[in-house]
Amino acid sequence: KPSPAVGFAIGMERLLDLWLQSGAQPARAECDVYMVHQTEAAGRQAMVLAEQIRDAGLRVLVHAGGGQFKAQFRRADASGARIAVILGEDELANAQASIKWLRQGDQPGQDAQVRVPFADLAFFLKGKV
Repeated sequence: KPSPAVGFAIGMERLLDLWLQSGAQPARAECDVYMVHQTEAAGRQAMVLAEQIRDAGLRVLVHAGGGQFKAQFRRADASGARIAVILGEDELANAQASIKWLRQGDQPGQDAQVRVPFADLAFFLKGKV
């Protein structure tokens, strides 16, 4: 019996050659800095600091919505950001942001977090990104 059908084929070598010729670039990161915050008050402070950092010429994303730090850090990593700025209750009480480097090789001793006063944050980040 006749069966209607449609087919398609392409050689794997041709497909690979086309891909190499296209000069495909790796995806660009969504942002330079990702703001992670714990409370509603920290979220408001994150918005203020994000504007200051944007004024310094960096691309910033502030985590939208709630969620635990672990989920926020997963989102920060997925965004391609090089640095996470952490704002929790302790950081708000001391008016200092914690900085964590998310990409290997960005900073020596990257596993250690550093604290930076809110007033100096934009200048500090501008020199690190």
